[in-house]
Amino acid sequence: MFPEQPAAYLNGEFLPLHQACVPVLDRGFIFGDGVYEVIPVYAGRPFRLAHHLQRLANSLAAVRIDNPHTDGEWEGLIAELVRRNGEGDQSVYLQVTRGIAPRDHRFPADSRPTVFLMSNPFKPVPEAELRDGVAAVTLNDFRWELCHIKSISLLPNILLRQQAVEHGAAEAILLRNGKVTEGAASNVFIVSDDVIVTPPKGDCLLPGITRDLVVELAMEHGLPCEERDIPENELRRAGEIWLTSSTREILPVTRLDDIPVGDGRPGPVWRDMLGHYHRFVDTLRRPA
Repeated sequence: MFPEQPAAYLNGEFLPLHQACVPVLDRGFIFGDGVYEVIPVYAGRPFRLAHHLQRLANSLAAVRIDNPHTDGEWEGLIAELVRRNGEGDQSVYLQVTRGIAPRDHRFPADSRPTVFLMSNPFKPVPEAELRDGVAAVTLNDFRWELCHIKSISLLPNILLRQQAVEHGAAEAILLRNGKVTEGAASNVFIVSDDVIVTPPKGDCLLPGITRDLVVELAMEHGLPCEERDIPENELRRAGEIWLTSSTREILPVTRLDDIPVGDGRPGPVWRDMLGHYHRFVDTLRRPA
């Protein structure tokens, strides 16, 4: 049972979440100078933790913040946080900033990274969204060119997602130079001529952990899958469109810019993939 007063971790101490505070001169607050991870937890067991920790290490290295913990130390902190918050299904949020220093754009010489972890109950995707799918809109990808870094500087993503919400959609699918990059908070897949397609990794999109698992599951189960550019016209004529993320798993898009995708219902390839995904997750729920 998730507690009414959940625990958090801040700079070496577990404490009630509502008591966790950082100084206003923390560079995460002043500049958005930090990175983060979101890690699903099923039945108390983190989902693909090694992959999340590797992506965290990659993001920290890219922004030149020293990793404050070894993988083993991160694993211990996450396990203790999950234990304190009741095991079960949770979503762990982990954030590292460059730390506290006088406001100056250049890197401080001697700041210590601020480390913060919290968790929330993992909320399953509403049944109606799985049954009927969701709407998405296409928008111009005006974000910076280092989107492979999981930065806490998310204002462009927030503005794009808000535009989608104001159009009555669940997500914005972003286009740059006539090609799909990703969603405002998700990766994108299409089914084109019976082939699963997702954009290749690069600086313009975040290498999603769920995205990578979907590609692995497709290969494991003999489903044709390609990592390549998706031109806008191919997106618009796709038979199926999916969104993937750690917290929403694999979500079908059934309307794009107010036009039905395929027959306007979640497609058969998505149903197969969701089954493979849930069977993979079920392995985490089995006793170790």
